[in-house]
Amino acid sequence: MITYGTPVLAARLRRDLADRLTRTGRLSDPAWRDAVQSVAREPFLGSAIAGATEYGDRWEVARREEMTGDEWLRLVYRDETWVTQIDGVMVEETRGLACGAPTSSSTMPGLVVRMLEAARISDGEKVLEIGTGTGYSTALMCHRLGDRAVTSIEYDRVVAGRARDALADAGYAPTLVVGDGLAGYEENAEYDRLIATCSVRYIPIPWMWQVRDGGTITAPLSGWMGGVAFAHLTLAGDGTAVGRFLEDDVHFMTARPHGPPPMSSPLLGIGDGRSSRVDPRVLDGPAGLFAAQLAAPSAVKLGGGEEVALLDVATGSQATTRPDPAGGWTVRQHGPLRLWDAVEDAVLVWQDAGSSHQSAYGLTVSGERQRVWLGDPGGSSWDLPI
Repeated sequence: MITYGTPVLAARLRRDLADRLTRTGRLSDPAWRDAVQSVAREPFLGSAIAGATEYGDRWEVARREEMTGDEWLRLVYRDETWVTQIDGVMVEETRGLACGAPTSSSTMPGLVVRMLEAARISDGEKVLEIGTGTGYSTALMCHRLGDRAVTSIEYDRVVAGRARDALADAGYAPTLVVGDGLAGYEENAEYDRLIATCSVRYIPIPWMWQVRDGGTITAPLSGWMGGVAFAHLTLAGDGTAVGRFLEDDVHFMTARPHGPPPMSSPLLGIGDGRSSRVDPRVLDGPAGLFAAQLAAPSAVKLGGGEEVALLDVATGSQATTRPDPAGGWTVRQHGPLRLWDAVEDAVLVWQDAGSSHQSAYGLTVSGERQRVWLGDPGGSSWDLPI
């Protein structure tokens, strides 16, 4: 293995990271603690990483060649997400301040282990990982389960190649596949656990076919408005999968085929006007946004606070809100879908149920329908777009 800095320091930093994750409640399983203490993170970060700035599309780049080995290690073992690819370009190939949207990253270790613990992976089980990324989470699973038990799929060929080299450098040899993770990997099925380290808009049906009865699918859901929930589903013998969303707020980059399509600049604020039945600011909170998104799954959200715009990318329908000088809020709607009518109905149902976290909802998946329900499977429900 290539080393960066003092091996003694690297071992201490891994131990300190495991201690920190344990104290904060993100790491409780002794087997995953052993993996965090044993698996080096530095081979998976390449020679340059990018961190967030106050500007959402600008990234500050740190280069290994410009730091001492020990300085680099201390950066590596922060419990932070480091971006490794921006708009399809590896960070090490950029110059100066990088600009654009992140397309691959090394997720913060605390989030990685929360994902692994939420999936309830046990020794002796076979796992399919959707989204190899840098390969760090893959290495953690290999350390615990063995190489033969782990299959991982990466969509981006360059990212996949870097991960393969890093895993080999670290001494691991799982089954690595370059391709569309939404199709799974039938050759190594059946799997006991499927975990997605990317967010999806709905559960891909091939995943259902490749997980054994009684096995689980653990995946973050993310819609076009930005509302998220963390699904943990158990496969039943009748071909369905059912589960309640978890309390963990887990966010990953969206699988590229599940992201919203590009849009032209619309003319906003047109259409019929009326008073809104809900405060638009409710969409600023993650649970309220998730409730709204269920009712308008093909819409994207612009703005915030009291001035919100919803744009349906399928039909061109829109809804815009703004404060009314006389009190309350005015909404204008245009197009075949009455977006705000549907959002109001869903938000009011959620508020009547106590304005709970997304874990108050659950999901039932079949070959014909994916239904999100509130409270229990017989409660109010909304269909995911499949």
